[in-house]
Amino acid sequence: MTSLELPERADLLVAEPLVLTEIRIGYARVSTGGQKLERQLDTLTAAGCRRIFADKKSGKNTMRPELKACHAFLAAGDTLVVPSLDRYGRSLQDLITMVGELRRRGIGFTSLHEKLDTTTPGGRLVFHVFAALAEFIRELIVIGTNEGLAAARARGRIGGRPTVATEEVIRAARDLLPDPGRSITSIAKLLGISPGTLYNHIPDLRELRAGAVPEQIGTSTRS
Repeated sequence: MTSLELPERADLLVAEPLVLTEIRIGYARVSTGGQKLERQLDTLTAAGCRRIFADKKSGKNTMRPELKACHAFLAAGDTLVVPSLDRYGRSLQDLITMVGELRRRGIGFTSLHEKLDTTTPGGRLVFHVFAALAEFIRELIVIGTNEGLAAARARGRIGGRPTVATEEVIRAARDLLPDPGRSITSIAKLLGISPGTLYNHIPDLRELRAGAVPEQIGTSTRS
């Protein structure tokens, strides 16, 4: 099993959740001040959502308190419904991580625009493909980073850590930071720099990490 916690192939077509509560909970999000929630709320209401959580943030603010509340409210057998995949996850990695955690809690997931439903075999198959794709992309990033560092050493920067992180290194770090399967220390080691260098050169490092780890997902608080 990969760091993405892909489901076993034998379990891929097993019905999940095993028992549906028929309770559908909606989540909506707008990321800029010019976007409006009304259309998303209408869509979720029409889809039969009993309750809807909505975040309205702008700029670089990655905190989503309503998503945290939504995850805490969900119980096993419920289904989380979103208007589209980009309203739920800000990246493919983000999406796969959160949907995987919902799966482990026995919660279904439906995206209306893409017509994806993890309570069906077809929907689970699609997310299995998504997870494999995310793993493939991450491996390409690592390979590209290693090749870039090897080329830099061949040009004379051999051994030790660079005194200044190059644009290439910082760009690679930003690609790797959203990966919850890698620690900041391991990313820094891979790139040949110190963790402190990452903090110094990437002001929004903590936000990148917060957006990657599904720390909003906890057990249900609903009685």
